[in-house]
Amino acid sequence: MALPSYADVLAAAERIAPHIRHTPMLRHPALDAAVGATVLVKPEPLQRTGSFKLRGATNAALRLPESARAGGVVTHSSGNHGQAVACAAAALGMPATIAMPADAPSIKVRATRRWGAEVVPFDRHGVDRDELARSLAAERGATVIPPFDHQDVIAGQGTLALELLDDAEAEGLTLDTLAVCTGGGGLLGGCSLVMAERLPNAQVWAVEPEGWDDYGQSLRAGSRIANDGKGAGLCDALLSKQPGEITFAVNAPRVAGGVYVTPEEVFAAMRFAFEHLKIVVEPGGSVALAAVLAGKVKGDVIGVVISGGNADPAIFAQALAAG
Repeated sequence: MALPSYADVLAAAERIAPHIRHTPMLRHPALDAAVGATVLVKPEPLQRTGSFKLRGATNAALRLPESARAGGVVTHSSGNHGQAVACAAAALGMPATIAMPADAPSIKVRATRRWGAEVVPFDRHGVDRDELARSLAAERGATVIPPFDHQDVIAGQGTLALELLDDAEAEGLTLDTLAVCTGGGGLLGGCSLVMAERLPNAQVWAVEPEGWDDYGQSLRAGSRIANDGKGAGLCDALLSKQPGEITFAVNAPRVAGGVYVTPEEVFAAMRFAFEHLKIVVEPGGSVALAAVLAGKVKGDVIGVVISGGNADPAIFAQALAAG
C-alpha cells in the first residue's frame, strides 16, 4: 500500500496552485476571548467550490495520464467532493459522473451539475457506494477518484495546512494544536503529514459528529472500527462509516486523538462563524470550530479548519434560529 508523504504534499501545492484559491487566515478577538487562546481559522468555504475538497480532487485529476483523461472521472460523494471532481474535470475538459445520495442537499446537487457533471442518485443506506463507483467507471471507461482514501487526494488536501502554517509564520505565530473536521480522514491525513514535518511537537485532533466518531474510536483502539451508521445525518459531509485504509495508516502514528461534537454545539459554531467571522458554514464544516468553542480541543495557539460552506438554506436557518 503506497502512502503519501510530505514531499507529495509539496509537489501537490505547486501542481494545483493555478487551479485553487489560497484561502486567508482569519482571526477575531471575540473568538480568542471565547476560547482563551489565539485561534487561527482556515476558512475553506471561500474556496472556489465552497470546500477544501477541490484541493485533493484537482491534484488527483492533474495526476491522471493523458491516455486516461478521455474516459473522464467518476466518484461518489454527498456533495463537496462531487463538486470538486466536477470542477477539476471541467478545467481539464474531461467528462465527470458523480454518484450522490438521493437525500443529498439540493444545493450540492445543483452545484455539481453546474460544472457539467452527470449526477447519478443512489440510496445512502442500501447501496455499496464504492462498488457503484467502480461499476459506473467500468461502463464509461473512466477513472475513479475516491473521496478520501487515495494517495493524490490526501496529498492535495494537505496543501491547506501548508498555507495555514505559512500564514501563521508570517505573523510570528506557531501552532501548538490543530483541529480538523474528519470523515474518512483524507483532510486529516494531509494535515497530519504537514504538521508532523513542520511542527512535530504540535497536536492534531480529529473532530467528528456525535454518532459518527469512528475515527476517534479507531485511534483509541489502534485499528479501524466502523460505526453503526445510525447517527443523525446533520453533518452530511462527514458520514463515513469507517476510516480509510490509507488514511488510517497515515493518521494513526501522527494524530493525538479524536473528539466528537453534538448537534447543539455544531449549530452554535455555525452561528458564531456567521456573526463574527462573516462566513456561512455547513454543519460538517463547523465541527472543528465547535470542538474548540466547547473546550474539547485546547491549546495556546490553535488552528481551526472550517472545511466547507455549502449549507442547505433550511438547515442554516435552523441553526440561526436555535440561537
